[in-house]
Amino acid sequence: MNRTVRRTLVAAVLTPVAGAVMTGQSAFAADQSAASQESVNRLDTADQKLVDNLNARAQDKNIGSTFSGVVLDAESNEVIWGHDAKTALMPASNTKLATATGALTLLGPDHKFTTKVVYGDGTLTLVGGGDRTLTTADLTELAKSAAAGLRNAGLGTVKVRIDDSLFPEPTLAEGWNSSYYDDQIAPVRSLVVDGKLVQDTAIDAGKVFANRLAEQGIGVTGDVTRGQAGSTDFPVAEHQSAELSVIVKQMLKTSDNDIAETLLRATGLASGREATYEGGTAAVRDVLTGWYGVSVADFEIHDGSGLSRSNRITAQTVAEILDLTTDPRHSDILKSISDGLPVAGEAGSTLGPEWGRFDTANSECAVGQVRGKTGTLTGATALSGLTQGKDGRWKIFSFIENNSTADGSAIKDSLDGLAATVNGCWA
Repeated sequence: MNRTVRRTLVAAVLTPVAGAVMTGQSAFAADQSAASQESVNRLDTADQKLVDNLNARAQDKNIGSTFSGVVLDAESNEVIWGHDAKTALMPASNTKLATATGALTLLGPDHKFTTKVVYGDGTLTLVGGGDRTLTTADLTELAKSAAAGLRNAGLGTVKVRIDDSLFPEPTLAEGWNSSYYDDQIAPVRSLVVDGKLVQDTAIDAGKVFANRLAEQGIGVTGDVTRGQAGSTDFPVAEHQSAELSVIVKQMLKTSDNDIAETLLRATGLASGREATYEGGTAAVRDVLTGWYGVSVADFEIHDGSGLSRSNRITAQTVAEILDLTTDPRHSDILKSISDGLPVAGEAGSTLGPEWGRFDTANSECAVGQVRGKTGTLTGATALSGLTQGKDGRWKIFSFIENNSTADGSAIKDSLDGLAATVNGCWA
């Protein structure tokens, strides 16, 4: 493809404008020789300066020695710079980029999650459909519709149960600490309200629904119970979530672990597998390799959020995933990933000032110029994203460090500095 045409198309995707839907191998994956000496010899002045700066700054003591990094020119699909780019490390929340790719591909960006209320044998059953964004306001509307139907049928009292059978019983993913259920994530169920971090999100949602029914003048007898809706139960109300593309953006902006795990389960189902960690991660891997040709050597994930300390992904693979979002062939499916990446300095995102990001003398010049996905676990920090370099070309970068003994904020400052280096504002 002519470089000028490719540049125009890449800029259009990142602005963004929808392009044609096609499947095909990642150009990055197809060009494994791009880091050869021949490629290095073709570097222009701006890229050579970038390489020299990254070579020096990747030696930062805050980053440590266990570091995988790569920079890709999105227009030519050439690797500009790399450091142990094929070394698989713990990626933390960079895992969400793979999860989003799998969900958008198999479910489709227009997919909506449906929460239903059905009635049978004196019981209203609230049926979870995997909508992690369901709110109390949504349950209030469901209760109003259900109450109106009951009154029309001459009914003033019901029992309430929840049906969260869409997803198998929650368990800890491999590599999770039991403490995660205290403040990091809730057990993964197909029914939850207001994103609460409680042990039984489905029963909690059922209680909220029952209270809203009572407010509508419907008597609720007994406690909220769990059970599957009857085959002869008939629908009385339903609520649909926002489109998946919108949910993916929300997940990436705030690095929402609960949304990520719900999407992983739904992706497993969409692939014909069970809605389990195993089914979801297998589906994601198949999407990356079978649909897009992303290299998955040493790729190992056990969850959708990146909380698992057993996950291993290379910077090269993360960059390949991001490369897909700049390819016009895939923009209709995947553009919500690049759209959803937090912008450096964006309040309310994981790259916002409240997290101390891009606020040093070396990195503050990149505020508004870098889109990136963060990743943070004890012993693992990552930053991968997109930026337009000093030469005007779009560049994809992925930086993952493990086992640094430096303070967490110092590590993040150093990775922000590498991103500013790719942008070229820290010259």
